[in-house]
Amino acid sequence: MIITDTHTHIYSESFEEDQKEMMQRAIEKGITRFFVPAIDSTYTTSMYDIEAQYPENVFLMMGLHPTHVKENYEEELKHVELELAKRTTPNAEKRFYAVGEIGIDLYWDKSFLKQQQEAFRYQIQLAKKYKMPIVIHCRESFEEVFEVLELEKGEELFGIFHCFTGTIEDAHRAIGYNMKLGIGGVVTFKNGKIDKFLDQIPLEHIVLETDAPYLAPTPYRGKRNESSYITNVLDRLVDIYQKPVDEIAAITTQNSKDVFGI
Repeated sequence: MIITDTHTHIYSESFEEDQKEMMQRAIEKGITRFFVPAIDSTYTTSMYDIEAQYPENVFLMMGLHPTHVKENYEEELKHVELELAKRTTPNAEKRFYAVGEIGIDLYWDKSFLKQQQEAFRYQIQLAKKYKMPIVIHCRESFEEVFEVLELEKGEELFGIFHCFTGTIEDAHRAIGYNMKLGIGGVVTFKNGKIDKFLDQIPLEHIVLETDAPYLAPTPYRGKRNESSYITNVLDRLVDIYQKPVDEIAAITTQNSKDVFGI
């Protein structure tokens, strides 16, 4: 059984003490595909390091996280574009598999909304240029995110709505923009809400994720998350969809291959 974690920050400072052990715990459980989103330029070296350690398992994204869109965001976007360009040359040894994570976050700070919108749209256009999927971060900003997606909609727009926490109406809207729904620890929470309607969303639209080290599933809620805990998410989906664990793992992994092309 192959399990794919489509969103995990395995280079995080939270794993400085036990990164190797954390990775081994996941791999022993069958989680052998780790898709790793970017945050900003200060993490690029750490991302390349973990990719070099696990070249068969780790697949990187490049992008500017919305909470890191600050006064220097134009400089950060130049970094994103430069790194993307390096890995899309004909002789490039490695490549990126998505532009992400990108989007809009109005939970922490609303003062950079305009810049977040600009950065989001600009990075979507980079993804189109390089024929890549996008991975969307959306927190307290569904309408703002959908507004940008509406401007950029088309066959060349596709990807994952990471850490989906919206309503069933939001789910259908996201799917309408060629997005898979990234389902993680929230589906195990008593107040997570998405478990109430997820069975109405066909599995073909779902991918698994942890967002480690954040949003650990029950029974680890409030503690550091890690990729091995994706099996708790998988177990919850078994209850919701009433399908065997192997089948859900296979379908969601194939969905990830459809998005990332690998």
